[in-house]
Amino acid sequence: MADHQHDTLHDAADHDAEAYVHGTMTIEEQSATWALFQDLAKWGSLIIACALLFLTLAFQPGGSMISGLIAAVVVGVAGYFFLKGGKKTAH
Repeated sequence: MADHQHDTLHDAADHDAEAYVHGTMTIEEQSATWALFQDLAKWGSLIIACALLFLTLAFQPGGSMISGLIAAVVVGVAGYFFLKGGKKTAH
């Protein structure tokens, strides 16, 4: 007679599949890490843009550090209000 061992081989896997419930894992740490990454990328990009603008205007031929500083501050202030604005919505 044929052995029906194949029925018992999947019992553990079937039990785990039945026990799994989609969407029950807590993801607070992952959400906080993603929010931190987004904030660092957002503000870091603004800082890099301001630094590049300052350096470009300050060290170009005929440029001045004052004009570079003024332009970088204007972009920084505008970027601050642009990035800070908006309402946070929960998902």
